[in-house]
Amino acid sequence: MEENLTISIAHLYPKLLNLYGDLGNIITLKNRCKWRNINVDFEEINIGDKIGTHDLYFIGGGQDKQQEDVAQELYSHKAELLAQRDDGAVFLGICGGYQLFGHYYQPHDKDKLKGLSLMDAYTVAGKNRFIGNVTIETDFLTPKTLVGFENHSGLTYLEGDTKPLGKSIVGNGNNDSDEFEGGQYKNVFGTYLHGSLLPKNPHFADYLIELALEKRYGKKIQLPELDDSIELATHNSLINKAY
Repeated sequence: MEENLTISIAHLYPKLLNLYGDLGNIITLKNRCKWRNINVDFEEINIGDKIGTHDLYFIGGGQDKQQEDVAQELYSHKAELLAQRDDGAVFLGICGGYQLFGHYYQPHDKDKLKGLSLMDAYTVAGKNRFIGNVTIETDFLTPKTLVGFENHSGLTYLEGDTKPLGKSIVGNGNNDSDEFEGGQYKNVFGTYLHGSLLPKNPHFADYLIELALEKRYGKKIQLPELDDSIELATHNSLINKAY
């Protein structure tokens, strides 16, 4: 691998959207870069801050109130974030953040929250809360499985060119009806998997880092392998494990 590599990572609104260990995703990305001597330029972006140009953007989950507080602010940056998406930037959104990547989130008895339209999807509030372990099978990762924990009542529906992140093996998926979980379009990824996601799925973390490096340097850069025996043992212990 080349020397003196750098990626820039932005954590969007962590003071409001950080449920169920979502911060662990940032820690994982930073550490997996550090262990390979990849420099990380990190920026925490909160309400009122400008959103600069980054290689990877992360946003976590929150309750409806926190989503409301973030949605309008996030929407004010829609044009620049769409431009970043089309320039190859990587986005990872968890739960509430995932919902705001779509066109809108419609709560039960409140006004519709406008989303960024980073992917062709929308979310409406459901009557039931889905809680428990999740296993999904992807068609782009090795190993193919992703594991995590869901806790949501929103029902997300994918449209157009947006593909699911994977097929639900255990868990309720996006809406408990189409057997798919999460969404992806270009380098934008959304999912309901908390827990947090990336520590238990190091292969997905590395995939995101590789995409971020490719965005920055304009070519594919293969990461050297790490000893992931502990991480993968945790991953394997949760495959097909119902709540």
